[in-house]
Amino acid sequence: MGDAFNRLATPVQQFHSFEGLQEFHGEVQVAEPASVLAKLLAIFLGAPLKASQGPIRFELLAAPSTETWTRFFPSKTMRSTLTKSGNRITERLGASRLTFELMEVAGALEMRLEKLHFLGIPCPSWLMPRVTARETGGVHTLNFHIQASVPVIGMVASYTGYLNIPQEASE
Repeated sequence: MGDAFNRLATPVQQFHSFEGLQEFHGEVQVAEPASVLAKLLAIFLGAPLKASQGPIRFELLAAPSTETWTRFFPSKTMRSTLTKSGNRITERLGASRLTFELMEVAGALEMRLEKLHFLGIPCPSWLMPRVTARETGGVHTLNFHIQASVPVIGMVASYTGYLNIPQEASE
């Protein structure tokens, strides 16, 4: 991200600067997929299937060009692997491969979906999901808002919450 990384809120910078295996805790609110087809897609992605609210545990395994994110939601565990390439990342999530452009917007990190392959097949533009993936900083927290909706099918995944960033990391 170059200089744009330095404009991110401090907790967002800190989170994305950790190396090795790290564990974070926080709170999350998860929405249920909007339809039967959305639930089926959520199964293929490994996304939560039930609405829930409560604690979240997040494991980050960070190497120089790859990160593995394991999210322990109240009712489901979801894992993805992210590979960096300049200001873009490719996320492998279940049966999908998503390519995002990383943007700094008013101190927040936004991931903008550019391409999607599902079961190895490129997604046509008319079926491309609308994805909100935004990280902001609070006082010693990384706040996140993630939502993915597919035309006609509806909302497939949605979760909002925060992770506590250890205070010794923010001093």
